Amino acid sequence: FGHIELAKPVYHVGFLNKIKKVLETVCYNCSKIKLDESNPQFADACKIREPKARFNAVWRLCKAKSTCDSDNTAGDEENNFGDDAGTNPEKKKSHGGCGNKQPTIRREGLRLIGTWKPDKDAQEETTQGEKKPILPSEVLSIFKHITSDEIRKMGLSEDYARPEWMVITVLPVPPPPVRPSICVDGMGGGMRGEDDLTYKLAEIIRANASVRDAEQNGSPAHVVNE
Repeated sequence: FGHIELAKPVYHVGFLNKIKKVLETVCYNCSKIKLDESNPQFADACKIREPKARFNAVWRLCKAKSTCDSDNTAGDEENNFGDDAGTNPEKKKSHGGCGNKQPTIRREGLRLIGTWKPDKDAQEETTQGEKKPILPSEVLSIFKHITSDEIRKMGLSEDYARPEWMVITVLPVPPPPVRPSICVDGMGGGMRGEDDLTYKLAEIIRANASVRDAEQNGSPAHVVNE
């Protein structure tokens, strides 16, 4: 097998629904799961042994959460300068969230669209919120920052099913025996035609080169990403 290094990451169409669910489970900005064990329902979901059932249980709890909870660590640090600093075993474990709002994600064909709701005190002109496509390159960056511990909490495997592997950056190219050429006229010595898979791989190579050229020439982002 050979391979084609893609100029831009693309979604694996077979995992698009799973990608959407993982995005709804983790924070769009800091890649942390939106909930932690301080939520009793989340703690119970993490105890489910069957990975698929655990993933769906965690996803159902996290998808409705519209913010990533942040910790007021400044006040805690001021209170921990005493002689008994850090000695309280009952202190709540920090979630370490970023406090940012989370988008509502919708699938449209082979694309994912994110909608960020405006603040409650926003002006009337901006009440519609921000809506933009979620690019595979953004998703790849988010998934790469998910820790192995949180991957296990979601019911995935850090060794065999890491979320970033659902975004394609390298396309495998099968060897010629998998896509043999054929005789056009049915005779051994006549003209030969290539397999449909070979033609499709050639189209991908040409499209990949066009994207690289557009990127190097400083084309607008919407041209490169399309």
